[in-house]
Amino acid sequence: MFIVTNFWGSFPNRWTASTGLSGTSVSQASSLWDCLKHCRRQDALFLINCAPGLVYQLASVFTAFPAWRRPLISVDLVLRRPSRVQDHLAHGLKRFLLDRVDHHILFHKDVSGYQSCYGISPERCSFVPFKVSLPVSGSTPVSPDGEYVLCYGRSQRDWETFFEAMRHVPYPAATSPLSVPKRLIGQLPKNVRLVEDENTQEAQIRILSRAKLVVLPILKTNIAASGLSVCFNAMGLGKCVIGSEGPAFTGMFSNDEMLLVPPGDPVALAQTIRRAWEGDEFRHATAMRAHRHVMQTGGRDALYQRIIDAVGRWHQRRSEGCVSQAAAGTGTASEMG
Repeated sequence: MFIVTNFWGSFPNRWTASTGLSGTSVSQASSLWDCLKHCRRQDALFLINCAPGLVYQLASVFTAFPAWRRPLISVDLVLRRPSRVQDHLAHGLKRFLLDRVDHHILFHKDVSGYQSCYGISPERCSFVPFKVSLPVSGSTPVSPDGEYVLCYGRSQRDWETFFEAMRHVPYPAATSPLSVPKRLIGQLPKNVRLVEDENTQEAQIRILSRAKLVVLPILKTNIAASGLSVCFNAMGLGKCVIGSEGPAFTGMFSNDEMLLVPPGDPVALAQTIRRAWEGDEFRHATAMRAHRHVMQTGGRDALYQRIIDAVGRWHQRRSEGCVSQAAAGTGTASEMG
């Protein structure tokens, strides 16, 4: 098998899946043309990471030109519930094109939102654990202590709930000016300050290292793995993390590794912040269990291998005849493990 992917970095040129499937790859195929020039290869498979536009483009081309059709697998395809008028207008087309994607490799377990909004069933998805993306090493301080409650990152953050929760507690808090929307800068509670953020890995390590708690309040409407990168990075630095129940975190960690609260509930969030801030032993134990969990996931190479193994399992099921094909000769898989 020949994998065509838009992954950068060290995606292996030669690979072997746990099923025994092996092959070669070409990476950095970040445009439609980069991908289509490999369509002549009968053994090609397109593995597209975190690029919905490219997935839609390939699905469109494969629908219009069935002879060019090759297996199409998405990785970390982040989808949203339609909210604006233009989202609703495009929703039907997106569902149609996503039905032409053979398989979805995801970093979150709960795909109920994907199924209800886009018709993507759990059988068409594979879950693989994410990884710590910061260069955490033996020289990086790992500590569950710090000086503030930190809300960090941008994707699907529920800032109103975080701000209201911080009005219920007396502890110092912080966020990044690159995280909080500009329209809300003037609404920060008195105990929430902005910290310098140069948008580098070094800056993220500095900001997370100084946190006593990391809070990731996610919007109720979220259906994807929002906040997962910051979550893993914070845990990699030994921080106790509080998140919202929902697709982003539910089922990802045990109850004694991550503290979950109902989304959109500032009172519950404030109570959990108070418990973790004041309960040193409780916070330390939670943080260290989470730290051990995420450090076992390995680095980038280990993540690539998990993705390759998921491709191998999908291919095995298809070869064994467990994959049903969509009508009209599209070659779309509707049941893949």
